Amino acid sequence: MTLAAAANETLAHNSNLLVYSAITVYTLAFLAHMVEWVFGSRSKVGRTAAALTAEAKAPAISVTVAQKGGGTAVLERPTVVTKTAAGSRDVPDGPGAHGGTEKGDLYGRIAISLTVLAWALHVGGVLTRALSVQRAPWGNMYEFSTTFAAVAVTFYLVLLVLKKNIRWIGLPLVFTVLLDLGLAVSVLYTASDQLVPALHSYWLWIHVSCAIICGAAFYVGFVATLLYLFRDRHEAKLADPAGEQPGKFATSVLERLPSAASLDKLAYRINATVFPLWTFTIIAGAIWAEAAWGRYWGWDPKEVWSFITWVAYACYLHARATAGWKGRKAAVLGLIAFACYLFNYYGVNIFVTGLHSYAGV
Repeated sequence: MTLAAAANETLAHNSNLLVYSAITVYTLAFLAHMVEWVFGSRSKVGRTAAALTAEAKAPAISVTVAQKGGGTAVLERPTVVTKTAAGSRDVPDGPGAHGGTEKGDLYGRIAISLTVLAWALHVGGVLTRALSVQRAPWGNMYEFSTTFAAVAVTFYLVLLVLKKNIRWIGLPLVFTVLLDLGLAVSVLYTASDQLVPALHSYWLWIHVSCAIICGAAFYVGFVATLLYLFRDRHEAKLADPAGEQPGKFATSVLERLPSAASLDKLAYRINATVFPLWTFTIIAGAIWAEAAWGRYWGWDPKEVWSFITWVAYACYLHARATAGWKGRKAAVLGLIAFACYLFNYYGVNIFVTGLHSYAGV
């Protein structure tokens, strides 16, 4: 039996430098995204909000029109449809983070360019970490966190290419990536080293990579769901002339986002598309468990919370197809499901001891 080769310290050091460089550029990208939101045209957004408010407040107006030969005709102004089948208002998508101005769009393009540069450095850090030990770069929490963040940004950039009005995800995404990488390098950092024997399996490539991809996609769905709740409440206020009206923050920010219906549809499509892959992830983990520990399922904490996450997303998808549970109720289930994934990711690994604790933090 041959011993595993020692880690290449030079490549490991270069990986750390690339990750820190990525953090620096991500910070610049975050600031650029902030500037895009701040300097986007508030006047145009304000006009859009005012128009929606006017439509929502306007009652049916009767107009008397004189007819030829005497007599009159009563014409009524049509009312505005404010509800769709999914429970969202029939309003157009907002202009985006830039607010519809060339100045805001310029800052947005700068933010995307910086995000792409940071992503390239980030991926380089993940790859050099893998090359330093000649294995998959997700053998511990530090490696999983850095890879997870890189895949999340990759998912966002792919969506950006496929769907134009998706740049609004950039600000919360880059902010979350900075938090994730900051936690990884300050709390979760583990020196580059070989794995324990139980992890030496091709299932490490299959099972964990699928879990990372699912988590990155679920995160984007989570952001869309969370913003849907804010946007839906904002549209409800506009549609209620007697209720509380949106403030300046809602006018300058929420009106730039896609409509509640668009956000809800995006979140559903992402979660529904990724759910089968999450199902396969659990099945692959069970197969690997049989090879490593001699049983497919042993109610280990990681196994239990993976199953709880699966049940939560299954409830979300079922709720979307059930009358009376569409809209906000289903969205809350979506948030709970992602919270289960996060606890499975952080809580189980850090606070709970089980068979999956062998890799350490």
